[in-house]
Amino acid sequence: MSMTSQELYKTPFSAAYWHTAGKDFRRPRNLAFSALMIAACMALARVPSIPIHLTDVYAAKVTWGFLARSLCAMICGPVAGMVFGLAEDTVSYLANPAFPYFPGYALTTMLGCLIYALFLYRTQFGPVRVFLAKLLTNLMNVFLGSLWSTILSGTGKGYLYYMSASAVTNAIKLIPQTVMLCVLFAALTPILRSMGWLPPEGGWAPKRKERP
Repeated sequence: MSMTSQELYKTPFSAAYWHTAGKDFRRPRNLAFSALMIAACMALARVPSIPIHLTDVYAAKVTWGFLARSLCAMICGPVAGMVFGLAEDTVSYLANPAFPYFPGYALTTMLGCLIYALFLYRTQFGPVRVFLAKLLTNLMNVFLGSLWSTILSGTGKGYLYYMSASAVTNAIKLIPQTVMLCVLFAALTPILRSMGWLPPEGGWAPKRKERP
């Protein structure tokens, strides 16, 4: 089953881009794929994280869920991506309600999926575009995540305390996460194109053949 259209867009700043995103959101196949990625996020949450220790003070853990979120955003687009983010955060909480539900984390997930889609959906991209998408999602995690921690912690520690700690961990994770995304997209793009999930020229940019 092929895609209903094959358009690619250099930027998301056009009415046609959002019209296509709206149509893709209503496609049953994309809704099914979004549901599959929600299941993937829940499964990946059980996979042990990757610890990164630069020093005893500067350390971070790389989890796996961002891979499924970015893949969903790349295929389904920004509209479906934001709905997916809300659904994924809510379903994940209901599956493991260890703490009271806080909608701020759902907003963070939705905005992260939106950022991935703005950089990866219906376009051809390479490492630079993937890096910029991950950089912006990590910055968003720093500023919003620190705000949520300040609101919920009840320890009296201020926003700058949480922001500085989050900035360090997100900076440590940035390059490993970018590499993981590049490997994922490079491996899956040919498969997704052949299955009709991506336009023929969409997704990870193929290597250019050198002229003799």
